[in-house]
Amino acid sequence: MTAFRLEATGHTPEERFRALFVRHYAAVYRYTGRRVGAEEAADTTAEAFTVAWRKIAHVPPEPDTLPWLYGVARRVVGNARRSRRRRERLAARAASGDPATTPAADAAGVLAVVEALRPDDRELLRLAAWEGLGPREMGAVLGCSPNAAAIRLHRARRRLEEAMRDTGGEQ
Repeated sequence: MTAFRLEATGHTPEERFRALFVRHYAAVYRYTGRRVGAEEAADTTAEAFTVAWRKIAHVPPEPDTLPWLYGVARRVVGNARRSRRRRERLAARAASGDPATTPAADAAGVLAVVEALRPDDRELLRLAAWEGLGPREMGAVLGCSPNAAAIRLHRARRRLEEAMRDTGGEQ
C-alpha cells in the first residue's frame, strides 16, 4: 500500500486526522464496542485513533480509510482481549477458579456458538453481519484479496451452520 501524500492535498496532518476522526469515530466505536463491550469500547477506539495519528502519512485516502481503521481496531481489540484473558486467568487463580455459566437464552446460545468458532471465523462473520462489509472492504481489513475474503467468509458460514447443527439445530 502506498502512503497517502499529505502535501498533494494541501492539508496538514492535523487537518487530515481531524477529518477522518469526525467522519469515522462512530463506526470504529461501534466496531470495537461489539467486540469488547461498552466498558472497553472508548479505550480501544481511542487506541485505534492513536495508531491512526502516529501513522497519518500512511492512512489510505477515502474510500479505503474506514476499512484501514477497522484493521487497526481489529489489532487493538485482539490486544485488549489477550490482556483481558490474562487478567481473568490471574483472577481465577487468585479466587481458586469460580465455575463459568453458560448462556440459556436463544440469542445468547447463538452467540455462544459463534464464540466457540475460530477467532478468524468469528471476525469474518462479524465484519459481514455487524459492519456490513463486502469482500473488498473485508480484504482491506484482513490484509488479503477480496476473493480470499469471500472464500474465507463462505467457509466461516459453513462452519457456523455445522456448529449450529451440532448444538441441536437452530438456536
